[in-house]
Amino acid sequence: MKKIRLLEQEYDIIKDDNNSFDSELVNSLATDYFKPYDFIFGDFSYGKLRLKGFYRDDNKKATKINKYSGLENYLKDFCSYGCNYFILEKTKK
Repeated sequence: MKKIRLLEQEYDIIKDDNNSFDSELVNSLATDYFKPYDFIFGDFSYGKLRLKGFYRDDNKKATKINKYSGLENYLKDFCSYGCNYFILEKTKK
């Protein structure tokens, strides 16, 4: 599994559909907003990269719309059909 450094934290790239992860582009869009999330999901929909944060299901901050178990539904309901995407998982300390 490939590791990257983002927002002063280490992440594993756990899914990289069609080698869609672009570190320069992700670094230009990622802000401190994403620091508390356990996962960062990136999809290329509608001609641009979009990022969304997700929590592990057992995280007390998790809600129905940001639980990792709901990621597949998010992909189907809010992303372009067949879009390229990637998933980053924050490395556990």
